Amino acid sequence: MTLNLDVTEAIRQISGELLQRQQPDGSWRFPFDGGTSPDAYFIIVLRTLEHPDEELIRKLHDRIKSVQQPDGSWKVYKDEPKGNLSASVDAYYALLYSGYSSEADESMQLARRFIASRGGLRKVNSVLTKTFLAATGQYPWPTKLILPIELLLFPPHFPVNLFDFSAYGRVHFVPIMLLADRRYAIKTPVSPDLFMLIGNRDGDGDAPDETEPGPSGTNRGLDAMLDAVKQAVSKLAGFPAELREQARRKAERFMLDRIEADGTLYSYGTSTLLMIMALLSLGYGKRHPVIVRAIEGLASMLGQTEDGKHVFLQNTPSAVWDTALLSHALQEAGLPARHPAIGRAANYLLGKQHRSLADWSLRNPNPVPGGWGFSDSNAINPDVDDTTAALRAIARLRTKDERHLDAWNRGLNWVLSMQNRDGGWAAFEKDTDKEWLTWLPVDGAKSVAIDPSTADLTGRTLEFLGSAGLDVRLDYILHGSEWLFQHQEKDGSWYGRWGICYLYGTWSALTGLLATGTGTDNGAVRRGVRFLLNVQNADGGWGESCRSDVAGEYVPLRAGTPSQTAWALDALIAAHAKPSAEIDRGIRSLLDQLQAEPNWTHHYPTGAGLPGLFYSDYYSYKTIWPLLTLAHYEKFFR
Repeated sequence: MTLNLDVTEAIRQISGELLQRQQPDGSWRFPFDGGTSPDAYFIIVLRTLEHPDEELIRKLHDRIKSVQQPDGSWKVYKDEPKGNLSASVDAYYALLYSGYSSEADESMQLARRFIASRGGLRKVNSVLTKTFLAATGQYPWPTKLILPIELLLFPPHFPVNLFDFSAYGRVHFVPIMLLADRRYAIKTPVSPDLFMLIGNRDGDGDAPDETEPGPSGTNRGLDAMLDAVKQAVSKLAGFPAELREQARRKAERFMLDRIEADGTLYSYGTSTLLMIMALLSLGYGKRHPVIVRAIEGLASMLGQTEDGKHVFLQNTPSAVWDTALLSHALQEAGLPARHPAIGRAANYLLGKQHRSLADWSLRNPNPVPGGWGFSDSNAINPDVDDTTAALRAIARLRTKDERHLDAWNRGLNWVLSMQNRDGGWAAFEKDTDKEWLTWLPVDGAKSVAIDPSTADLTGRTLEFLGSAGLDVRLDYILHGSEWLFQHQEKDGSWYGRWGICYLYGTWSALTGLLATGTGTDNGAVRRGVRFLLNVQNADGGWGESCRSDVAGEYVPLRAGTPSQTAWALDALIAAHAKPSAEIDRGIRSLLDQLQAEPNWTHHYPTGAGLPGLFYSDYYSYKTIWPLLTLAHYEKFFR
């Protein structure tokens, strides 16, 4: 009885705090922290532009400096076994370039020794790091380009073309291809000199081609595909110089056409910073209106740490995502749809629904717009997860008036139209899954180059469809379920692409299957439940390390996090008709975590970007998922 009372009190307390935090426009806004590398790139670009905002540069400097490790390194997650070389190079370069740290500082000497001990700049495996180094004259461009810029001239229906890449990959690759093609490098009077950190530099000063081979047996296929690209380029009408110039202008147009209202490229911080450098390479002045507007857009994306001491660049603010999820969680927790807070959130979300065609429509035979994006400014790049989240939030309101019903119908039809031919759902686009792109010698190519079906997107989409009253008697749900059955891991888990990692994927898959009519006696469901019980911590919670996506298997964190504990519990609640000892122990652990003083587990990254390089700490997650799980515990078991 005490546990039930404690659950009820926690729901009441969390709900009350959320109602106090809602913004006047109906949104909820929590920081979305992608680590220090976006801050570092921002400093590098601001100094390159000779931008006079010293207060901003100093704040970004101080945030980076505040998380340096005792050995001089920087990490991308707390339990990373050693410091992260790419993040450390980004931080070291930015701190020096800011002018607020110097080579003589003891902390900078430690950083320099760490970088040298790991092989120097030559061993950096982040394409973004290498690009910003090369574009600012700190590292030579490679002698051979991975893909010729003339690839941009191929139309979308061509067997090999730019739109084979994922949406988020394209908006980063295009400015990089442009910068690399021009071998652009710009320095300023205050540029530091990092060449001593390159390590084993060739006598001629040119960097060798440092491309790592793809998976075993793939190099031959990759070489054949690249040869096909080159042959196709050679058949284009025109002289080589003319073709290259056409491709450069195509790259420029591609970027300009995808600038959001706030001046950012696709509402991503990193792609916007790359765009600024690429525009400089085309001759844009440092005070060109497009560049000035881009900097203003980036400045509007700053977030603040929970203690209020530091600011950081959010790679893309999460207002739409947070608002949709929190509105739904509050309704699950008992807040009626007629409550003013739910109405305000719905009005905000309806204003953010996309009503125009964009890149996502190229492979969609039924391109009726109706999706939602992740951030406030995102108006051209909707995704399936945000769309199902928004639809959950307005589900109870769709009978209120025609406006809500129209938004619901548009969104539902858009989600159904985005199902891949293999039966699963991806994040941003349909059937963007050509395997040869994962062979490119780019670290994390499998995660950034393509946008295939994933267990988390497929499971969460099925869970939404099930909540809307649909089940496996419908072909598209049956096909989605079959995709999940075919992609379960041997240990019973599912890999989640956009969260950490096997806990995220298993929660998504189990709740999706169960919501759409798969029974608890199904073998895949039983194996998934067994996996979750097997990895429960001794204290009743769950926690998974970011190392899982690098290792390719579940790696325990040895501590529970609120979001991961909530994910596991939510799946177990869905799979049980009554509470079990393991569920009750988990609920008690979750309540204890919520009541504990904030510590590193509250801000452990549980969002995934690039394995080993980029992870996200959603400040909202320690509220959203516990509230939803506690609400489901109370709803189903009391």
